[in-house]
Amino acid sequence: SIEPLEKIWKDWEAFASYAFNKSHSTCYAWIAYQTAYLKANFPAEYMASVLSNNMNDIKQVSFFMEECKRMGVPVLGPDVNESNYQFTVNKEGAVRFGLGAIKGLGSGPVEAIIQERTENGPFDSIFDMAKRINLRLCNKKAFESLAYAGGFDSFKGVHRAQYFKEDGSGKTFLENAMKFGASFQESENSSQVSMFGESTGTKMPEPEIPKTEEWGSIYKLNREKEVVGIFISGHPLDDFRIEIESFCNGRVGMLNEMEVHKGKDLLIAATITDAEHRFTKNGDPFGTLIIEDYTDSYKLFLWRENYLKFKHFIQPGAFIALKGKIEVPPRRSELEFVLNSVDMLQNLRETRANSIHLKVSTKALDQVMIMDLNKLFLENEGKCSVHFTIFDALDGVEVRMPSKTIKVDPNNTLFKELKKFDLEFEIR
Repeated sequence: SIEPLEKIWKDWEAFASYAFNKSHSTCYAWIAYQTAYLKANFPAEYMASVLSNNMNDIKQVSFFMEECKRMGVPVLGPDVNESNYQFTVNKEGAVRFGLGAIKGLGSGPVEAIIQERTENGPFDSIFDMAKRINLRLCNKKAFESLAYAGGFDSFKGVHRAQYFKEDGSGKTFLENAMKFGASFQESENSSQVSMFGESTGTKMPEPEIPKTEEWGSIYKLNREKEVVGIFISGHPLDDFRIEIESFCNGRVGMLNEMEVHKGKDLLIAATITDAEHRFTKNGDPFGTLIIEDYTDSYKLFLWRENYLKFKHFIQPGAFIALKGKIEVPPRRSELEFVLNSVDMLQNLRETRANSIHLKVSTKALDQVMIMDLNKLFLENEGKCSVHFTIFDALDGVEVRMPSKTIKVDPNNTLFKELKKFDLEFEIR
C-alpha cells in the first residue's frame, strides 16, 4: 500500500520544517552554556585555550588579550623557562604567552627548548641556555626573536638592549653567548675521559656582559611587535595615558562605526603605523595614514586643504591627537570623519591642562601628607591650578577646596610622585 509511504513523507516534510533549526539551536545553546561555565569558573584556562586556537590570527589574539584585561586575567609575555608552544596558565593563574606565536621560532626550536627544560630543569642564564640547547635547531634568528619578544627577561642582570650591544669586532653579546655555548658543547663532545672518569676539559670563561642603557619603551615595544605582531608588555600610548584619560573622548574604533557615532565631536589619540604621500591622476597631492590605538586601526585620507595643513604630521611612529566630527561633508553623500585639527600628543597636556584635581580621604589626610604635598608642589611650580576634594566615605560628605596660591607644572615627575600618595587625581 502507498498510504504508509505518503504518511512517512508527510511526517518528513513536517519534520524538515522545524527539526533542523531546533537541533541547530539546541547544539549552540549547549555549547554556549558549556563555554559560559568555563569562562566564569576557569577564566584563565578558558582564555588560554581561546588564544591558542587563534595563535595564527594576530588580530584575534589582540582582541582576546584585551578581553583578558577586561576580565582581570593577566597575560604575561613569552618566557623560555615557563612558556610552552601554546598559551598556558602558570601557577599564579596568569596566562603565559606561547613560544609558538613568536615569528622566527618554529616548532623545532620550541620543542628543543621545552625538552631540554623538562629533562634538565630551567635555564639559569643565557650562558646556561647556550651551553645546553641544540644550537643547530635553535639558531641565531631564534635567539634574537626570543630576546626581542622578552623570552629572556627572567634571566637576572641582563636587559634586552644588552643582548644586541656590539663589541669592538661588531659582534653582539647574543652572538658571543651563542659562540661560547657552541665552543663549550664542542669541547664536551671531543674531550677525552681520564682513567679516573673525569673530563680533561678546562672550564671556559663566560663572555663579559656589556654595559648599555635600556631601550626606551617605544623602541622596545616596536621590537616586540616585529616578532609577535602585537605589543605584549605595554603599548606605546601608555606614556600618554594621562592625556588620553583627561582630554580624549573618542577611540579609533568609532571611525569604523560611523553610523553609530554620527554627529559626534571627537578628540582621538593615536599612533601612526603607516603613512604615504601620494598623487591623484590629476597630479594633486594627498596623504594616507593608518592610525591605531589600543584596540583598533583606521585608514585616514587627507585631501586638498587638510593635506596642506597637516602633511607634516604624516610620519610613521608619530603620536597625534585628531580633533574632528563624524558627519556628511558638503557635496558628499557618505559619513566621514571631518578633520578640524591635528596636534602632537606630546603637546596636548601643555595646551589643554588648566587644573589638577586631587581627591583625598579624611582617613589618609594628615599633617605629614600636607607637608609632603606642599613640598612636591613647590618643586614643580607651573601654571596649573590645584583643586582638592576632601571626602569622608562613611558619612558620604565631600568638601571641594580650590587652592588660591598653588600653581603646578603637570609633568610626569609630578604625577609619578602623586601616585605614591595613593590618592585619586586628574587633569582638566
